Amino acid sequence: MQSKQEPNRTLLIKITIMIMKTIHQMIFKSANNMSHIPQECVDLIVTSPPYPMIKMWDDSFTAQDHQIKKALNDGDGLLSFELMNQILDKVWDEVVRILKPGGFACINIGDAVRTINANFMLYPNQSRVLTHMLNKGLIALPAIIWRKQLNAPNKFMGSGTLPAGAYVTLEHEYILIFRKHRKREFQQEADKQNRRESAIFWEERNNWFSDIWMDLKGAGQKMSDKKVRQRSGAFPFEIPYRLINMFSVKGDTVVDPFLGTGTTMLAAMAAGRNSIGYEVEADLHNTILSGVNSIVNVANERIRNRIKTHFVFVEQRMKHKGKFKHQNRCYGFPVITLQEKDLLLNQLLSMEKVNKNRADIIYADEPQQNFCEDWGSYYSEKHEPVRPGLKKHVPEKQPPKLVQLGLLD
Repeated sequence: MQSKQEPNRTLLIKITIMIMKTIHQMIFKSANNMSHIPQECVDLIVTSPPYPMIKMWDDSFTAQDHQIKKALNDGDGLLSFELMNQILDKVWDEVVRILKPGGFACINIGDAVRTINANFMLYPNQSRVLTHMLNKGLIALPAIIWRKQLNAPNKFMGSGTLPAGAYVTLEHEYILIFRKHRKREFQQEADKQNRRESAIFWEERNNWFSDIWMDLKGAGQKMSDKKVRQRSGAFPFEIPYRLINMFSVKGDTVVDPFLGTGTTMLAAMAAGRNSIGYEVEADLHNTILSGVNSIVNVANERIRNRIKTHFVFVEQRMKHKGKFKHQNRCYGFPVITLQEKDLLLNQLLSMEKVNKNRADIIYADEPQQNFCEDWGSYYSEKHEPVRPGLKKHVPEKQPPKLVQLGLLD
């Protein structure tokens, strides 16, 4: 029989682990006016817009400016290119307005190649977006080249094997990265602790912060509605998931002005961030909800794979480098740096649909016990591992800031 003085351990666990929540809001309107969001209150932008001069998005652009259709019909490719980008400029202006000082904007954009009036040429979208953002005062950081590897190796453009008439196959896109003003500062102890718990693995950092990503394939479109599929250019889940983990911390708010099939929102859910997504195509609503309905299992599997991949890294490094000097406080497993000491990958517990355009995610605030093993043999003698269930004391975790959640209520 349980003693009167002994606390109800089951009840305590439930109270402890169900304190982290994120809110996710879909808004079906153009992002050229994001009046729902106050000025300078968003931590991160992650998006992939329609690419100017790609035929699949011609209708989207011409519906917003009839001069574009006239320019295309007249065979004026450069004017069409500029007018399409001017439509995007309105969204980029809103991005600059809502972004916090120290916040980041990550824009996945590809150049276009097109033949107009029998003249084949490149239309440099990434250069056009980069120039506009610089003119708006954002700081450009080194970009990532994403090699999509979608085209078959035997696919030629132009005259094939005959010299002086062939064209290089365009198989890469850019992830432009901007920061608003100076570096973000974490001054309060609670903010510093949250940042430490939001850390990524050392080996992930080495891979993700490379300026060339060659390990990610382009995302396939599996929607039954062909018309909707033609209006969507989804990128793979891993791209926004990496960027969100790289440039924000848990509880931050991420905005995608071109939500599409909802990939950025799903990645924010998996990473423990709040999100807002704007989308002009209401037909995509059911597609987005389909992903939301399955996100708990999908996200938890991605989290498990991150930890398992770290285990493989530990075993391989042990063979060549010997014992680790540091350990993770939450799980007890070996890590390379002190910055990984408080890393915690929060498991998703549940998803609640508040209304047709909003979903909330509840997370565990404790490590997954099946990954808390006895790692004592991996440390040098002066470092004793934390046994599963016996963690060192850390400051009490603070709930997400009300200013963040208030954007999504």
